[in-house]
Amino acid sequence: MGSSGDSKPAPEVVELKPIEATPSSFEGYGQVIEASPDGAGFGPQDAQLDLSRGVPRFYIMQLENRPLKFSTITHHASVTQCLGSVGGHVWYLGVAKPSIVDDSEKVDHDTRGRNIVRSACGHLYASPDVEGVKVFRVAGTKFLKLNRGTWHAGPLFKTDTMDFYNLELSNTNVSRFFLSLSLSLSLSLLTNC
Repeated sequence: MGSSGDSKPAPEVVELKPIEATPSSFEGYGQVIEASPDGAGFGPQDAQLDLSRGVPRFYIMQLENRPLKFSTITHHASVTQCLGSVGGHVWYLGVAKPSIVDDSEKVDHDTRGRNIVRSACGHLYASPDVEGVKVFRVAGTKFLKLNRGTWHAGPLFKTDTMDFYNLELSNTNVSRFFLSLSLSLSLSLLTNC
């Protein structure tokens, strides 16, 4: 068989060492929410949610075959999202900081020189840099609240299947409130932490 000459080079593999998800280590991406005593008042330790742009949906999401690698990343521009393992099992999440651009700004590039793009659902964003992607390890009875626009890949895990609590908007994945970005390289996790 002949070659069309349109073949792409194989993606480069980058290995990332997971960072334990703690309130301070995850601060630029969202929050780590841990158990608090019954009757405690609402405060900064609670998930600071933005579900104002639609109908909230809280459900148990069953995922299968999510190995410890990824080559795409996505964000939700209209909502915060909460994810947590049912049963407190160990899981991983790749993230990059939000890069949504205010629609009132008339710019073609962000402060780091990245092109500004308009998504299919109308918002403006700058693609995350591969160098800015981090991987977090989540263990125990806690969940992650992702800030609006936080880029994420996963949940990822070592078992065949895992169930997750998921709080997002009812139409997050139906009305295209997300956008997948294919990275030019594959990312693998080093799990010896």
